Amino acid sequence: MSTGASRRWVLGAALALAGCASTHQLRPEALVAQPDSLQVERSLTDTAIDQEAWPDSQWWRGFGDGQLDELITQALAGNPGLRIAEARTRAALAEVAATDSSRDPSAGLSGQAVRGRFSEHGLIPPPIAGNWGTLAQLTATLSWQLDFWGKKRAAYERAVGLERAAQVDSQAARLTLAANIAHVYAQLQQESLQLNVARETLAQREQVLKLTRERNAAGLDSRLELTQAQAALPAAREQIEQLGDAATQARLVLAALTGAGPDRALSIRDPVLQVPMHPVLPGAVPAELLGHRPDLVAQRWRVEAASQGIREARAQFYPNVDLVAFIGLQNLGSATLLSAANRQYGLAPAFTLPLFDAGKRRANLAAQDAQYDEAVEQYNLTLTDALREVVAALSSMNSLRRQQADQRDAQANAQEAYDLSVLRYREGVGNYLQVLSAESQLLAQRSLAASLQARSLDLSVDLVQALGGGFPPQHTGD
Repeated sequence: MSTGASRRWVLGAALALAGCASTHQLRPEALVAQPDSLQVERSLTDTAIDQEAWPDSQWWRGFGDGQLDELITQALAGNPGLRIAEARTRAALAEVAATDSSRDPSAGLSGQAVRGRFSEHGLIPPPIAGNWGTLAQLTATLSWQLDFWGKKRAAYERAVGLERAAQVDSQAARLTLAANIAHVYAQLQQESLQLNVARETLAQREQVLKLTRERNAAGLDSRLELTQAQAALPAAREQIEQLGDAATQARLVLAALTGAGPDRALSIRDPVLQVPMHPVLPGAVPAELLGHRPDLVAQRWRVEAASQGIREARAQFYPNVDLVAFIGLQNLGSATLLSAANRQYGLAPAFTLPLFDAGKRRANLAAQDAQYDEAVEQYNLTLTDALREVVAALSSMNSLRRQQADQRDAQANAQEAYDLSVLRYREGVGNYLQVLSAESQLLAQRSLAASLQARSLDLSVDLVQALGGGFPPQHTGD
């Protein structure tokens, strides 16, 4: 039978047997959400729009603090978590290469020489039968599994999708690391500002204590006022210790995030971050957000990989078609192996199709359908969360600006009230309780100012992260 006739026979038999297997209408159920179906226009009506306002790849430089730039640069170069993500990317790339190689023909060379006694009643005829002899063989083999149904192609595309998702995951890990450092750095600034407030409070209370002693010596205050003024100092010192320890802990976290040891924390100075007060939203949100968010891009690649997994599982319902060719030499006896008379060669087309597997292939296809549904719904959830994060950050920033304006007015009033209470107390008109009351309000406003500034920094980082953190735009079309 000729090679062409063998090929037609194999294809005909395979197509006939393929009818024995059926997917029975198994298919995935989930649908990829479109960004236009998620309405955000009304939520963004009060936000300034700039088509070029997507974050820069080194967005942290916009805070104007060289120390923060140094910490993030060091972390991106030495954090162990990033090296883990990069190792996963290399593993996924190797899987792509391995899957791709399975689509090509493979060749091998084998040889053997067996010395033994042959059976008198076996396949070997006399005079070798019943005697000792040598069977020598040298064979070159070429095999190729034909990909008629696209199974190997689908496996390759699936591996490519997972590898690209791993690459984008690595970029997402870099963004998360930079954002975490910025958040901890903002926390350190808050602790530093609060610490300055606590030190100023201690200095104020020491002045009030001095004044109270003078009044007590002059007979204007009783022992009670003096005791109250003395008791206020240990509390201020305790607050300084607590805030100092919190700042130390923040510095230790920053050192760990950079991949350095605890001694790195000793060289971290107080932050001097600047916060942009008027957030601007880039145009075409949410449509272009799909390509700027690394988590969305990575999840979309997982959806693509899952769809290829379905193609691969469906191809399992069709026969495997293999071509095997061999050529070599075989010799039995004492004659030399390297002789034209010992040559052998052949071509062996074959197909395999399990006719009964107790539902194994259907279960595998159902599992792939479910994995696709999971990937799609995870993508939809990620898209919904992404839009929520953008709107939430913008809404909180707008609210925070109003809070900061009110706080500045309140602090100015509290400072004036405190100064007047101390002046009245010094002149003998007021009393110590009025000083305590005014001081309490002033301290609350100073503490609130530090908290609001830190909150402003956090929200700025949140918005940058929600907008993709400078991730280069990727195509995410169907």
